[in-house]
This record gives sequence, C-alpha cells and structure tokens, in this order.
Amino acid sequence: MREIVRTVTRAIGVLTLCAIAGAVAGVASWALFEALDTATDWRLEHDWLVWTLPAAALALGAAYHWFGGEANRGTSLVIGRTRPPVDGSVDGPVPARMAPMIFGATWVAQLTGASVGREGAAIQVAGSLVNALVRPLRLSVDTVRVVLLAAIAGSFGGAFGVPVAGAIFALEVHRTGRLGYESLLPVLAASVTADLVVEGLGRSTPLESLPVDLDPWVVIRVVVIGLAAGVAARMFIVSLGVVKRMAARVAWVPARPVIGAVATLALMTLVGRDYLGLSLPLVDDALAGRAADWWDPVLKIVFTVVALGCSIPGGEVTPLFVVGATLGSTLAAPLDLDPRLAAATCLAAVFGAAANAPMACAVLAVELFGAGLAVPAACACVVAYTVSPEHGIYDSRREVTTTDPRATAAPRPRP
Repeated sequence: MREIVRTVTRAIGVLTLCAIAGAVAGVASWALFEALDTATDWRLEHDWLVWTLPAAALALGAAYHWFGGEANRGTSLVIGRTRPPVDGSVDGPVPARMAPMIFGATWVAQLTGASVGREGAAIQVAGSLVNALVRPLRLSVDTVRVVLLAAIAGSFGGAFGVPVAGAIFALEVHRTGRLGYESLLPVLAASVTADLVVEGLGRSTPLESLPVDLDPWVVIRVVVIGLAAGVAARMFIVSLGVVKRMAARVAWVPARPVIGAVATLALMTLVGRDYLGLSLPLVDDALAGRAADWWDPVLKIVFTVVALGCSIPGGEVTPLFVVGATLGSTLAAPLDLDPRLAAATCLAAVFGAAANAPMACAVLAVELFGAGLAVPAACACVVAYTVSPEHGIYDSRREVTTTDPRATAAPRPRP
C-alpha cells in the first residue's frame, strides 16, 4: 500500500511539474510570437531595415561565437537533453543563456528580413526557461527529461493551437520509429495547458474545416502530394547540409552569418521580398485557394537554407510550412485537387517528413483543418516520411529502429 501511495504521489508531482512547464512554454511562445509580429510589422513599414541585415548578422554571429557556448546547438540541444546519452555520459542542463539569446536573435533576424522561423526558437526558449525553473528542485535525471519533453510539447502545441499534435510531436522527435507512451500523459498535460494559456492571453490560431469528398482517386492523388512533399523535405535537408559545409570553410565564425545576409540581399534584389522573414502571406494565399507559382517553394527553400546554413539564428518550422503550402498549391491544378486541400495536406507532410514526425503532423492537419483531412493528411505524411532522409532537421534525435520503415534491419546472428 505504501508503494502504491508513493507511486501515485510521484505521478501527481510529475504531472504538476509538466503542467507548469506547459504554462511556461505557453507564455514564452505567446511573448515570442507577439514580439516577432511587431518586428515584422516594423520591417514592412520601414523598407530600409532589410539593408541592415549584414550588420545584424555580424552582431549575432559574434554574440553566439563568444557567448553562446552550447546554445549554438539550438533546438537539437533541447531535444537531445530528453534522451540518455548513447555513450553513458551525463548531459549538462540546457543553458539558461539560450532563452534570452534566441529570443533576441530571432527578433533581430525577423526585423531585418532573414528567412528563418519562430517555432524552433520557441522550443529553445521554453526548454531553457523550464530547465532553469526545475534545476533548484534537484529532480532525478529521468524526471528532468520528462519535464523537458513537456516543454517541447507545450511550445509546439501552444504555438499552433494543436494540443494533441504537440504531445505527439514531443514523443516523435524524442525517438524515431517508436513512441514512448509512458510520457504521453505528462506531455499532453503540458500541451493542453500551453494551449489554454496562449488562448487566455488573446492569441488564437484561426481554424477552418475543409470539406473533403474522399474516394480512391483522391487518395491516389494525395499519395502523389506525399511523394512531392518527401522530395521537398529531402531537398531542404540536403541543401541545408551543403550550405553548412560551405559556410564551415570560413575560418572566422562571426563572418558566416554576414555571408548569409549578403546572399539574402542579393537574392532579394533578384526576385523580390516575398521570401524574406516568415513569408506567411504565401501560406494565407495558398490556404485561401489562390494558386502559387511553381518557383515559390523552391525560392523559399533557397532563402531559408542560405540563412540557416550560414548560422543566422532562427527556426525551420514556419519556412517548411510555407514550402509545403505553396508546393501543394502548385500541384493542385495538375492533379485536379481542391487547392485548399492540396495546400493543407502538403503543409503538414513537408514538415512531418523533414522533422521525422509524420503522426504529429497528420494530427496537426486534423486539428487545424478538420476531421475531413484525417485520411489525406495521414496518407501524405506517411508517404512523405518514407521517402525523406533518415537524418532530419534535428540532428540530435536520430535513433533508427527496425520499426522505422526506412531502416534496414540487421540480420540476427544464428544461435
């Protein structure tokens, strides 16, 4: 009986901590998004701000080079801290400096037009704040990992108003090919709490229920959408790796973001300003049924990999949503699909493939666009995932198992 009481008490304590982590993540996401909206508005009102991008990039590069430390690893560091080290060593905490650094850096990047996202930054802010909050409590290592998972779930679920997808996302990015259901209730508590906090602070995600007339022919065409989404994710990941390797050749580290900034301005001069910053109008147009140009997803990939590959701080999520929505929009007419259905499905599939989180992104599509997208989103996300690279955008969380459809099982030794 005493053991049962101890177990229940511990479970209640962990759930309480995770709900608090979700609340912190919700407040952090709300504050970050409000600040970035202001930065974007200022940039759109004052066109000259984009020309300060090289100077801003130099300042950010110098700050991260001399003061960043492990914060330079970004979202991958937070995700990595949710898993035991493979070599049996003991991980340190998520650095407290990560929160103010990524908050300020992402704000400056959006103010000056760098094509970087915000959700990855929200995960870093939440992970850093939550780690600092629980550190004085001297919790066990396993409990700290669960609370960090809760921070990830809260930041993702609260950011988009998708609490169920947020919980599944945290579990999927934690480990590939196998979900740890033992953490499902804590991360769900965090994600729901974060969503309630963000809603309570007055920021809500507009939801639209898309009607879907489902038949086998529609499913076949959605599979084509999934294949294209997987190819787009592969293109993003491979090109990002190429740019990172090229930037690494620059000996003076603070100069790398400057090169990315100058390249961004050169691209802007050639093709315009639509691909600067978050590029959310492209998503809005695609989801409204207005056809995108075929070069929109390609150019958004180019702008984003130039910025991120050259170490301009920021996230990958929103740019990948832009790539997915515009890609789906361009494929709608050739496939004779509803352009809104194609854009919404591809939006989820591209990020699901790149982040190796197909289940979370299928659920995200359902929570954002209605239950009618359940089958199309699931088909597209799974197909995209199977053709995407095993190495996703979060390099610290790769744990391929034989349950991963892209993994090749090693032959078992004979007895």
